[in-house]
Amino acid sequence: MDIALDKVTEIILRLRAVEAKEGATDPDSGSNPIDDGATDVLVGGTDDATEQEIRSMVVGLNEDERSNLIALLYIGRGDLEAAEWGEAVRMAKEREEAGDSPVRELLGTPDAAALLEEGLDSLGIAMETPEA
Repeated sequence: MDIALDKVTEIILRLRAVEAKEGATDPDSGSNPIDDGATDVLVGGTDDATEQEIRSMVVGLNEDERSNLIALLYIGRGDLEAAEWGEAVRMAKEREEAGDSPVRELLGTPDAAALLEEGLDSLGIAMETPEA
């Protein structure tokens, strides 16, 4: 795998944060975050930088790293098996060259964080968990 495990882990953690958010259920509530237990942190909004952080992280990867990241997604999703790693990387490169954005593919795939984790598991790689 030609991407550092800590980079994959960071992207997974940020994807989880984005996936945990929901749309605004009461956009005109005017409530005070302290009064409502700061539950607004789970609502996606225009001031949420997490999705932009993911975009920046993925764009900052080199071509091989991006291809490996998307190959993990393919393996985790079951498009290909772990034994077909080279094919998954090749397919990811071809799709990016054809104009498919790795960022759009990650953010547009439901449960992308879990699928990346499953890809790592399929390859026999344990995800690094950050220490508190």
